[in-house]
Amino acid sequence: MIGVKNVIAIICGGGPAPGINSVISAVVSEATSHGWDVLGIYDGFSRLARGEKNYVRLQPQDISRIHLTGGCILKMSRYNPTKKESDMRTVVETLTELGVTHVVTIGGDDTAYSSMAVSDYARKMGRTINVVHVPKTIDNDLPLPDGVPTFGFETARAFGTTEIENLMEDARTTNNRWYFAIAMGRTAGHLALGMGRSAGAALTVIPEEFPQDTVPMQQIVDVITGSIVKRYLMGKNYGVAVIAEGVIEKIAPDDFDKLGEVVKDEHGHIRYSELDFGEILKQEVLKETKKIGLKVKILDKEIGYELRCTAPIAYDIDYARSLGYEAVQFLMNGGSGALITIQDNKAVPMRFDEIRDPETGKTKVRKVNVHSVHYRIARGFMTRLEKGDLDDPGLANAYRVTQDEFRDRYAYLFEGEDFAAPQDESKE
Repeated sequence: MIGVKNVIAIICGGGPAPGINSVISAVVSEATSHGWDVLGIYDGFSRLARGEKNYVRLQPQDISRIHLTGGCILKMSRYNPTKKESDMRTVVETLTELGVTHVVTIGGDDTAYSSMAVSDYARKMGRTINVVHVPKTIDNDLPLPDGVPTFGFETARAFGTTEIENLMEDARTTNNRWYFAIAMGRTAGHLALGMGRSAGAALTVIPEEFPQDTVPMQQIVDVITGSIVKRYLMGKNYGVAVIAEGVIEKIAPDDFDKLGEVVKDEHGHIRYSELDFGEILKQEVLKETKKIGLKVKILDKEIGYELRCTAPIAYDIDYARSLGYEAVQFLMNGGSGALITIQDNKAVPMRFDEIRDPETGKTKVRKVNVHSVHYRIARGFMTRLEKGDLDDPGLANAYRVTQDEFRDRYAYLFEGEDFAAPQDESKE
């Protein structure tokens, strides 16, 4: 509209991910080159919801070389403005008072949902704030097409892979030692599977492999113990099991008393950092190995926080800058209400309605496709109990039970499975 200055506000929500500063850099560079102003909003939606105008006016000289750095120059917050209508109204009013005409949000599924809500609420108030969302999460769980990652994922996987490799070497060097690496991934196992597969971990456990809504804690314990026993019979009494933290949401409610007091965040998700899931699994697995007389040392380690603010690899730098550039192009062309993606070397906006769950109204979650060739190959490289092992007398003997007892005890692990993979025993 003639006479109205175009002003973009950049809002970063959720947790950090490598490449955020790359997006910010591209947005500022492209927007200012066309005479638009850019405001960097500090601390996500949290200050806006309180009516605080805490921002920085970003110029090209302010963002020189930040695309190479980790973290987020604007800080971040998981604050959810959609929980209270008063917060939504205050956010819209504060943005309006700042002269904001457009918003670029950078975040995961919750931030995408907040972005949608702010745009819709502004419209109800008779205001026009065009929004575009740039998908960011090391969990890789936003509903993008297969093969299209969220920025930050590949960097997190690369650095996580190095950590798993180092743990694997330590386990082999000291022998008689296992590491349980609890990997970030609230509802999807992409990061855990990516790290485990790339590093050649002995086992990776993700929530998607369990078709049931809930499973008993014992089932997780049996899967892990099976890997330990099989490797022992191969002469390798060591290894690394990568376990996606989202597995905890699969555990039956009756077993939650083992997890202590459950604390939830602003979006109603279990705050995993408040639970010592690795220690719980460790103790339960040690009980099982003790029953069969197998001596093993287990150490648990959480992997995730150290990946989020690392400097992005070249792939994510280029990818994130491209997303930031295309986000501005989308807004300049009058677009709004979409998540920006790059597919087949083309910028493809995905409308918020396309990624919204019709039942919950929230952003859909992309989970690991356990029927894909990628998962089948990943399973083939793991050392774990497979259906064919139920008839292995050596395994039954290792568990100190008869063949029939072994089959009856562990057959339940394969109910509903249709992604069984061949076992490759040549791996470390």
